[in-house]
Amino acid sequence: MADKTPLLRIQNLSVSFKTKDGPFCAVDNISFDIEKGQTVAIVGESGSGKSVTALAVMKLLPYPLAEHTGDSKILFEGKDLIQESDAQMRSIRGKKISMIFQEPLTALNPLHTIERQIGEVLFLHQRMNKSDAKARILELLDLVGLSNLKDRLNAYPHELSGGQRQRVMIAMALANDPEILIADEPTTALDVTIQAQILELLQDLKNRLGMALIIITHDLKIVEKMADTVCVMQHGNLVEKKDSKSLFAKPEHDYTKHLLSAQPKGDAIPANTNEPEILKANNIKVYFPIKTSRLFAPKEYVRAVEDVSLSVRRGQTLGVVGESGSGKTTLGMALLRLTPLHAGSINFDGTNISNHSRKMMKHLRADMQVVFQDPFGSLSPRMSVSDIIDEGLRVHQRVLSGHDRDDLVIETLKDVNMDPDTRHRYPHEFSGGQRQRISIARALILRPKFIVLDEPTSALDVSVQAQIIDLLRALQEKYNLAYMFISHDLRVVRALSHDVIVMKDGKVVESGAAQSVFDKPQQDYTKKLMAASLDLKAA
Repeated sequence: MADKTPLLRIQNLSVSFKTKDGPFCAVDNISFDIEKGQTVAIVGESGSGKSVTALAVMKLLPYPLAEHTGDSKILFEGKDLIQESDAQMRSIRGKKISMIFQEPLTALNPLHTIERQIGEVLFLHQRMNKSDAKARILELLDLVGLSNLKDRLNAYPHELSGGQRQRVMIAMALANDPEILIADEPTTALDVTIQAQILELLQDLKNRLGMALIIITHDLKIVEKMADTVCVMQHGNLVEKKDSKSLFAKPEHDYTKHLLSAQPKGDAIPANTNEPEILKANNIKVYFPIKTSRLFAPKEYVRAVEDVSLSVRRGQTLGVVGESGSGKTTLGMALLRLTPLHAGSINFDGTNISNHSRKMMKHLRADMQVVFQDPFGSLSPRMSVSDIIDEGLRVHQRVLSGHDRDDLVIETLKDVNMDPDTRHRYPHEFSGGQRQRISIARALILRPKFIVLDEPTSALDVSVQAQIIDLLRALQEKYNLAYMFISHDLRVVRALSHDVIVMKDGKVVESGAAQSVFDKPQQDYTKKLMAASLDLKAA
């Protein structure tokens, strides 16, 4: 008789965290099985317990702060992983069960090169020599679409784009052909063309290796395409579990129906074309040296941004789209004078800031804000949410009392749909989506004139994406804010942007009014991006 035992069985799993106010139940008595070769998707909004469930399988929760309650069991190969020692788990993690983490910048070691980090799992579990390990590393880079990094194996994580870092994480997770791969938001930081490639890769590996796949995501389009079984979580509870086809055809729980109907929609608020330019840039060039001569003078450069010109008016949004490594983020940082210019001019609010020193830029920082792509890496782990959000007020509005600053923090947290009572907690106590909303609140509290939004919704579930887009529209209309909105999610860009520039290899390949670019793209590269989008099709 065939063995009917599932590859992984999660049975009555409950996880609670010790807090100063008593135990907090993050996962409450959930059960489901995973068969060999099966794809199970765990979906739900931020804070629903998805990632806690995955970390429990890997036994990576912050014990003893976290504890399993009740009759919790995680059964793999006849063993309860909850009862396994750290030494036994180290032989399982990365070899039999691997995980792609949600935030690659914090998951990767900033002091180790890409080659060393991918090679580490090969040395540890397969005892490969350096030659064989390097060959496998190059193979893995090809698999995840990073062939262009083959000559940059000595690069460090901070030298890569967000999408490139995510793909390095995927390469590490796949290195030992695991039996179970847990993918926690595996395509969050990736542009639409690479999303399709990565999903196809994961599907191919699952079929070829008989590998089980657990996908944790807020993107229901990925779930519909990939999953055999779907588990819907809300507030730590498993509210619905059924096969993918049935769930999308006939959801039963009200929360599932809410998730399926939630998505960013609508158009940008009508723009006043007579508004003055808040920012104008001409012929921007940003080069990074990669080789030096014997006298240490730069010999070769990476041309990250090449001859880009643009303008943004008050009350308007400029969308910037393009694949990972196209120069989108570098352009945004250069406009804020957070990255040195090689050439070009920047005029902000009537002042030429191209040659401003750091000291000269300080008084402009309140008017020029940024929301970074990686919320966890940009938030200080030693500061409370309140201190993080009001830090700008303490620098730029020193006349405010502590009580006044606290009132503004409370108001801003409400604006981004967060409970003001959480303001005394720390970043590690929040989900990825909640941390991104904290980052947005930090930028919004100063009511700046211009904000660079670098993938501000990439870590958010679809319903919160819609809320944030609506919020950004409302704030833009109320305060006449100008945005540069950088994103790989074309649906979100379309919902917020008045004008769009499309970047490839540091250059602008197409630009114009958002409706024109989306409905009638002229360049082949733009058409490729539209065709790869799960919501937009090339004209």
